[in-house]
Amino acid sequence: MSYDETEALVEYGDGGFNVIRHGTYVICSVSKKRILLSDLKYWSVDRQEPYIDAEASFIREKEINSG
Repeated sequence: MSYDETEALVEYGDGGFNVIRHGTYVICSVSKKRILLSDLKYWSVDRQEPYIDAEASFIREKEINSG
């Protein structure tokens, strides 16, 4: 990690997101891997969680709905 890389605080909306606190990445809620904001494509508006890919999103959805 370089010194200018920091975790962003993001508000996730339908079809887009707003950066609340400047940063270069967010952490996937499933894999705990970094996602560069420029690569961020998957998130849950209801849970306000980012996902690294569609598979991670599906895994989280199954976790939530299996109870």
